[in-house]
Amino acid sequence: MRTATSRRQFMTLLGVSAAAVSCGTAVGGGSGKQTKKLRYQGWAGQVTLPELAEDLGYLDDVKLDWVGNTISGPQDIQSAATGQIDFGGAFNGAVVKLAANGAPITSVISYYGSDKRAYNGFYVLEDSPVRSARDLIGKKVGMNTLGAHSEAMLDIYLQRHGLSQDEIDKVEPLVVPPVNTEQSLRQHQIQVGVLGDILRDKAVAKGGVRPLFTDFELLGAFSAGTYVMTDRFLRQNPDTARTFVTGVARAIEWARKRPREEVIARMTEVVKKRDRKEDATPLKYWKSFGVAETGGRITDKQLKLWIDWLAERGDIKRGKVTASGLYTNKYNDYRPTGTSSGSPAPSATKTRS
Repeated sequence: MRTATSRRQFMTLLGVSAAAVSCGTAVGGGSGKQTKKLRYQGWAGQVTLPELAEDLGYLDDVKLDWVGNTISGPQDIQSAATGQIDFGGAFNGAVVKLAANGAPITSVISYYGSDKRAYNGFYVLEDSPVRSARDLIGKKVGMNTLGAHSEAMLDIYLQRHGLSQDEIDKVEPLVVPPVNTEQSLRQHQIQVGVLGDILRDKAVAKGGVRPLFTDFELLGAFSAGTYVMTDRFLRQNPDTARTFVTGVARAIEWARKRPREEVIARMTEVVKKRDRKEDATPLKYWKSFGVAETGGRITDKQLKLWIDWLAERGDIKRGKVTASGLYTNKYNDYRPTGTSSGSPAPSATKTRS
């Protein structure tokens, strides 16, 4: 069952206080010199878009500084909000929640999403009796973190299939590291496991599992997560932010346009060169980053869906934030021709209530 404890844990994770944010460090600006080094967290066995952009030479003189790995988008953006890293990425619902708690952050580019090739599936064993939403009552669903993308998809799926809130509360989402999800499912420690992209295709290739539903089936193609930077960092390092965002946008389109085999080969080389004692084998299952919009440009609808979802859950107060106040495209100079202009692209005016 969904407990008050799990909700409090999620609230604590994203309920970063204004005092904590004010203690965060930001380099540049004050001395008139912008930082050229961006601290970030990676994902074991995966190549993020900023890492790909750097390897392709799209970040120019801006360098990435890896400080460790994460398995949680909410943790990643909280680290960005408190100045432990310079950018972080998460499911847009987590971004909304953090901003609504007073963190002065701004989304600058979309970096992942769902499409017909890249999606998160809720998988069960082939012989599982779970075949409908109602069958999930009393079952355990393993996902990488609570209160984020996977739990949102689960809630929407259950609501659309007519379950009451009391029934939904009897479905138990559990935190399971993505690399352990398949094993936990096969060992019957959980009844449903959320698997995405590489880990999903690897499990499917082994056989014995089937999807109950996917987020692509639920919502169609959509960009689901954004990279954020603090407002302070953006004020102090606007040129660095522009280089970063535009470089990531170029990497999105490079991966979209190049043959899949070429993208996989490039990312495999990135993993080998960074020498973090990782297994690059799962990369052969990569298909797409799933970003829906050209160059990762952000739109109101990407955030409004989650503002409404969080308000319905009672996690944020209605009217606390607006979609247009959470993001900007002004640092994204990517153009469909593949060239970048010197002037900012059209953007939403960022305001926060």
